[in-house]
Amino acid sequence: MAAGPLLDRIDCWIFDLDNTLYSPEANLFGQIDVKMGQFIQQLLGCDAVEARRVQKGFFHDHGTTLAGLMMRHDVEPGSFLDFVHDIDLSVLDPQPDLADALARLPGRKLVFTNGDEPYARRVLDRLGVTEHFAAVHDIIACDYVPKPQPDAYARLIEAHDIVPEQSLFVEDMARNLEPAKALGLTTIWVNNGSERGSHGADPAFIDHEINDVGDWLTAILGVNAA
Repeated sequence: MAAGPLLDRIDCWIFDLDNTLYSPEANLFGQIDVKMGQFIQQLLGCDAVEARRVQKGFFHDHGTTLAGLMMRHDVEPGSFLDFVHDIDLSVLDPQPDLADALARLPGRKLVFTNGDEPYARRVLDRLGVTEHFAAVHDIIACDYVPKPQPDAYARLIEAHDIVPEQSLFVEDMARNLEPAKALGLTTIWVNNGSERGSHGADPAFIDHEINDVGDWLTAILGVNAA
């Protein structure tokens, strides 16, 4: 993918949050997994093994564990999100190179996440990149319809007046790129080893593959500046 034409054409840069703007080695999902298991154990009165089976089954079948819990058990989403996102973010290191690249990147920058905005902003604050994003489009703004459901992308586009042909979506979970590509967005897959990140990967809906967002942005901005 030629960097110069890409920078000339794209005016809205949309980024997933978890395992995209930071490395999966931070393993925030490890903490969130534990919290989700605890929530399900309390909800269903089951042991840890059964809770994990339920959790992963809902994740695979519904896009998020929350979507499955809402559909099958009428879980109030706010209580779930507050509980599972009450984690230690000190494992995340500030990302000055990423912050510098985002500051130099022309156009709007948005976060599109299946998490909620308060959690997303805590992560962005920890990374030191909050000021570079115009908005966070979260699971609440999607009316709790998660990626990769097409309605989530339609709500994002409508809410932020996005022109798909002039926009780009960066995501670690390959399957979440398919609806974006169908709508006309340029798609970037962050192939960094995140859990089930490669599930459903297909060159038909992946325009470019990278392994680190900061390195990629630095590279294309460097080429453009030259």
